[in-house]
Amino acid sequence: MKRVVRFVAAAAILIVLAAFLLGLLFRLPGDARAIRISAAIAFAVQVFAFAIVLVVAGAGTNVFPAWGLGILLRLAALAVTGLWLVSALRLRAEPALISLATFFFVTTLVEPLLLLRR
Repeated sequence: MKRVVRFVAAAAILIVLAAFLLGLLFRLPGDARAIRISAAIAFAVQVFAFAIVLVVAGAGTNVFPAWGLGILLRLAALAVTGLWLVSALRLRAEPALISLATFFFVTTLVEPLLLLRR
């Protein structure tokens, strides 16, 4: 449970920091909204994927298939956002997709650190 709380905190901090930096880059009307929506999607997907990996790791089985499933979830979220959500919510594609990919990337970097048993 401690690792999930740590991951949630780390993911929130990283996403907020990345959103701030992306907000400096994307400044057109509607860009901030696209970044916020992407941040919410990334946070939800990342926490869910991390929880799946932890459940599998706790069962004592190989973690890599679960991690691969997490990668597929991220890819699916990026595809659904790009192919459907951008037009459904009338978002600009560039800030929405670049920010979503950035959020996934930076939060995925901390996963291995928090998967270590301590």
